[in-house]
Amino acid sequence: MDIVILGIVIFLFLLACFDLMVGVSNDAVNFLNSAVGSKAAKFKHIIIVAAIGVFFGAVMSNGMMDVVRHGIFCPENFSVYDLLCIFMAVMVVDIILLDVFNTLGLPTSTTVSMVFELLGAAFVVSLFKITSGESTVDMGDLLNTEKALSVIIGIFLSVAVAFFFGTLVQFLTRLYFTFDYKKNLKWKIGIFGGLATTAIIYFMLLKGTKDLSFMTSNVKDWITVHTGTIIICCLIVSTIVMQVLHSIGVNVFKVIVMIGTFSLAMAFAGNDLVNFIGVPLTGLASYQEYAASGATDPNTVMMGILNNPANTSIWFLLGAGLIMVYSLATSKKAQAVVNTNVNLSKQGEGDEMFGSSRLARRLVRLSLSTIYWVRNHTPVKVRKWINKRMDSSQIILEDGAAYDLVRGSINLVISGLLIALGTSMKLPLSTTYVTFMVAMGASLADRAWSRDSAVFRITGVISVIGGWFITAGVAFIGAGIVVSIMHWGGYITMIVIGLAAGTYLVYNNLKYNQKNDENDDVLFTTILSSQDSEVWDLLKVYLAEQYKATLTYVDKTYKNITLGFLNDKGTPLEDAERSLIKQKAVLKNYRRKETLCMSKLDRVTALEKNTWFYLANNTSMAMIYNLRRINETCKEHIDNNFRPLPALQAKECNTIETMINDLFAKALAIIENPKEDEIKMLRKQCDGVKDFVSAACHRLYDNIRNDKSGNMTVLYVYLNYLQETQEMVSNLRKMLRAIKKMMVIQ
Repeated sequence: MDIVILGIVIFLFLLACFDLMVGVSNDAVNFLNSAVGSKAAKFKHIIIVAAIGVFFGAVMSNGMMDVVRHGIFCPENFSVYDLLCIFMAVMVVDIILLDVFNTLGLPTSTTVSMVFELLGAAFVVSLFKITSGESTVDMGDLLNTEKALSVIIGIFLSVAVAFFFGTLVQFLTRLYFTFDYKKNLKWKIGIFGGLATTAIIYFMLLKGTKDLSFMTSNVKDWITVHTGTIIICCLIVSTIVMQVLHSIGVNVFKVIVMIGTFSLAMAFAGNDLVNFIGVPLTGLASYQEYAASGATDPNTVMMGILNNPANTSIWFLLGAGLIMVYSLATSKKAQAVVNTNVNLSKQGEGDEMFGSSRLARRLVRLSLSTIYWVRNHTPVKVRKWINKRMDSSQIILEDGAAYDLVRGSINLVISGLLIALGTSMKLPLSTTYVTFMVAMGASLADRAWSRDSAVFRITGVISVIGGWFITAGVAFIGAGIVVSIMHWGGYITMIVIGLAAGTYLVYNNLKYNQKNDENDDVLFTTILSSQDSEVWDLLKVYLAEQYKATLTYVDKTYKNITLGFLNDKGTPLEDAERSLIKQKAVLKNYRRKETLCMSKLDRVTALEKNTWFYLANNTSMAMIYNLRRINETCKEHIDNNFRPLPALQAKECNTIETMINDLFAKALAIIENPKEDEIKMLRKQCDGVKDFVSAACHRLYDNIRNDKSGNMTVLYVYLNYLQETQEMVSNLRKMLRAIKKMMVIQ
């Protein structure tokens, strides 16, 4: 039995390696987004600085292991077997849950996931013990819900407090510096740099070092007693240093951002390490106690020893640090999570990742009403002065940056200060929530959320916040379900489920990397960063790719709808219905991207191409609507089990589908190499197809008028099919004209 339990513990460590990878990928947003968003340095240099911080934070941390050992449950009332079931369930659910969020590119809290997984698994095992009839303990003797409650309180506090102070401080800082921040820096920068650096050091003292393994109680007490003196000395020294750096030509804002990135990375690794390796280390301690007891039945050995403080070996911390650094440097999902945060807070318009939601629309409307009220009750002179200081047209951005270095600095400084203050006041602030909401508040204060983008940004923020609450619920329920299966199934079930989770993670990452490579929109990014003279040549290639994708989709979907209708099959029509809804969103996304690209054109080219560009986009969307109207009537007809299309009309329908397929095949070939004479010939062919469909409509009118066979219902459906097909061909003809005007050299 000792060998089996040891094998389970070893397996826990293997799962912990996976958990470290997916966990760091998600937590990376907390310390990378400000440096990446403001382009404070090259990405590889940012990663190096963050990696050093992560490594030192992990190696020098004792990891707050007591949270896992006795923070959620009372270990003296749980056996070795109970805890192994709990720990295996926690690791399996944590791996899958965090990987799902990483795949979606959404940040979530690794602390919330770990705490609620422990709570859910321990709750279910407690139910087993209480209902077994052999136990004399109740739920209060088994669970410690105080930690979970503090996390829930922390969620609400973090969201509100961080957003408010992020907005307020960024607004005041922007009034102080303006968007043209390089002007009049002679004395401002030293004061700002000193305050910012001191805040970061304060954060590192109170948050980043409180759990470092080499920090003795005497050192901690000395820091606590002399905190005020340390802060004053740091303020004086750092102000002088920053002023000197500025005088020799160093960009002080970049220095602040990189120092802040290092400090946040170090603190996150040090304090959140328990979320990844706390479970296997506690499992190892449980096994060691069981082996020392000499017992043969793991159900009889209780784990009261876990109430003692943890003493983590440096080798475990070293190994965890190396894995975290490797994951940070190589994970594409980490970059996706960072991009979500950066895109939600970027200055000005851009490609929006999220759509529009009803709640977001209402919040925007309410906010606009509030803004109008404040504006109407603000003196005109004050309003003019604020608008002058907040003129974002003067913004100074590094090449490819989403926002400037001033905001990047504030994101890090305010995040660090709030986390440090929360720690000193023993408030359960969540570090993940603080960093995210500070970034969102700062972007709002910087007027980065315009009327044209606010609804998309707010939808994104709501999605992220909603994801945090979903994390808690899914973690609790998922861990409860998995631990039930393991508790009943025994050690073999634990291994099987663990292997399944590891296999899922490997497969999903391979699939994600492949999909990411295929969908990497490099051309779009290249266009936005190109010189004006190069934009149109690149944009033509980009537009051609989008038009080909749209025409290929329309051709395939039209064929599937036709086959479903003729063969009396509902499944293809149901698939088409779902697909068409998604395709509408895809086209809207295309249009936003293409409009952004068009805005990069010089004025003469833009005026020349603008009308035809919008015509091509409108006809693309119109063809989707044609398909939706065809599919809607056909699906309703099939769902009601009405009569199929008569043989004569079915043969004619097949002929029309073949003609449509030929049109689209030729259109796709023309887009590859557009020539005026070929476009002219294909437009004439479109006219021929329209005439054929029109003649079919006239014949159908006669059939409907003289019908005595009871086929009236299906003939009306077929009439709608013909009319929408004719309209779809007209839209294709218009698109060909637009392509000719835009892409053919006259």
